[in-house]
Amino acid sequence: MTLARRRFLKLAACAAASPALTPMASAQVYPSRPIRLVVPFPPGGAFDTLGRPLADKLKTLLGTVIVENVGGGGGSLGGAAAAHARPDGYTILLGGTVLHVIEVILKSRPQYDSIRDLDPISNVAVTTFAIAVHPAVPAGTLKELVAYAKANPSKVSYGSAGAGTINYLAGESLKLVAGIPDLIHVPYRGAGPALTDLIAGQIPMIVPAMTGQVLEFHRSGKLRILAVVSPTRLAGVPDLTTAVEQGFPGLVAQQSVGLLAPAGTPKPIIEQIASATRTALSDPEYQRLLTESGFEPDFDSSPEKFRRALERDIARWTPVVKAIGLKID
Repeated sequence: MTLARRRFLKLAACAAASPALTPMASAQVYPSRPIRLVVPFPPGGAFDTLGRPLADKLKTLLGTVIVENVGGGGGSLGGAAAAHARPDGYTILLGGTVLHVIEVILKSRPQYDSIRDLDPISNVAVTTFAIAVHPAVPAGTLKELVAYAKANPSKVSYGSAGAGTINYLAGESLKLVAGIPDLIHVPYRGAGPALTDLIAGQIPMIVPAMTGQVLEFHRSGKLRILAVVSPTRLAGVPDLTTAVEQGFPGLVAQQSVGLLAPAGTPKPIIEQIASATRTALSDPEYQRLLTESGFEPDFDSSPEKFRRALERDIARWTPVVKAIGLKID
């Protein structure tokens, strides 16, 4: 018997005896290739501010995570791109309240079903919004802004991250509670472009999500934050007063921002990503970045808890949308 023949028979015998070659054992371990994180807004907004450092943290836990900004439609285009992707764990979405509110409440012809087509993984943080103006606007408080808008009907406009976003709903809520129906909405593809136009003086007012960039513009005098629309002052920036404190008790807007996957993604993969997210949030450096940017990290999320939070958000905003009479298609 030749040497080659003896080697062949030895390998065949080992293969027959070894469980390592069973179908289950030979399957690839997740993840075996880069994961795509879809951020449904352009760079410069709250989602991008939260998502990019999260992707960096997840890289040490899950391997390469590539951020893909898919802006437009108030987040709907990015949400649809993720919802229609293959449910194999290699496409995940940084979504949350805004996408569920737009598709479930505000659209009669949604691009996808955000409840049925996406499986929650984990909430990352709760964000709130600011009412901010260009330095040339003669208002130092929210009441002064309202008075200025009423004295200049149809001459004051505000920018948002897009029609149907929570920024937009906060701006429309201000119109409702303050009685300024002539406040004109200017939708953008995301908060980043809206901020650029505000600083350039193209629009006088904006309702952005709170981020470190927005705070830096405020501190450097490039814009002026008049109020935040959180229920209480933000732990990371306690010097900013709330709209509630300034006499607008109904002006409160927050949103959850977290990870979701295409419906049908295997539960073990969902749990693996959720566990990695909790580990990322335990990093003091990432916690500090979120808090100092005005975010509230969610340390106790899970797929089911995130699902219930999104259901509560839909219930909270449904009567507001009906009262204002909003529809975006």
